[in-house]
Amino acid sequence: MAAAPATALTRTTEAAGGERYVALGDSYTSGPGIPQQTGGACARSSVNYPALTAKALHTRTFKDVSCSGATTDDMWRAQGANAPQLNALGKNTTLVTVGIGGNDIGFGDIIGTCAKLSLSDPAGDPCRKHYTAGGTDRLTAKIAETAPKIARVLKAVHHKAPHARVVVVGYPAIMPDNGVGCFPAVPIAAGDTSYLRDTEKRLNTMLKQQARKAHARYADTYTRTVGHDVCTPAADRWVEGLQPASPAAPFHPNAKGESAMARAVLTAVRGR
Repeated sequence: MAAAPATALTRTTEAAGGERYVALGDSYTSGPGIPQQTGGACARSSVNYPALTAKALHTRTFKDVSCSGATTDDMWRAQGANAPQLNALGKNTTLVTVGIGGNDIGFGDIIGTCAKLSLSDPAGDPCRKHYTAGGTDRLTAKIAETAPKIARVLKAVHHKAPHARVVVVGYPAIMPDNGVGCFPAVPIAAGDTSYLRDTEKRLNTMLKQQARKAHARYADTYTRTVGHDVCTPAADRWVEGLQPASPAAPFHPNAKGESAMARAVLTAVRGR
């Protein structure tokens, strides 16, 4: 008998409520600030995209070990009271989502640096000049340095959960997809809006490439969240700015953003 297509197997497992799902990741996965919060310093939300994905799939078992501040190193090492994230995987795991990489390139430091420098030249691009001083774009270099780390994580995931489908989850649209931003409401200089946007797109492209090389799927959360960035009106905003109008950490998805990310993950899981 011919083997059933992967998509058919996915739908059969889902319909039977048989998924054994483990979510790995950083704060974009955990959902800091969004009620209800659990996981101590890891700041996991009860409505983050793993929780919403698990609910939609009627999973048999579900473990969310994502943790705010996590880097690829935290897949193997304890992060405070959080055990190494890879420890949650097993041979019975059937689905793994991985949302990691932003902290490896220094996401928090980048935002802090760009916000501070914006005050010196709001109409210019002081942050771009800072990170490209000397003729090399240090953020592009950090993304390149992170690529083999992502590859190592995905190799370990496949090793620990050999029967699981693996979905690499990209980052949502933080800055506007066009235009010059919304200084001073969001303290990023006009020219740095495009610089940060392009940097995030390079990060997502790298994650997609690593997913493909590792025979994993990629969840494009960026496209789904365009038009709901930090500069959109509060009612339409899915990623909060420096001063969140809805419960969330600064420059992180709110509940609507996590819901949009969950839809992207489900599309990837279902092979569409």
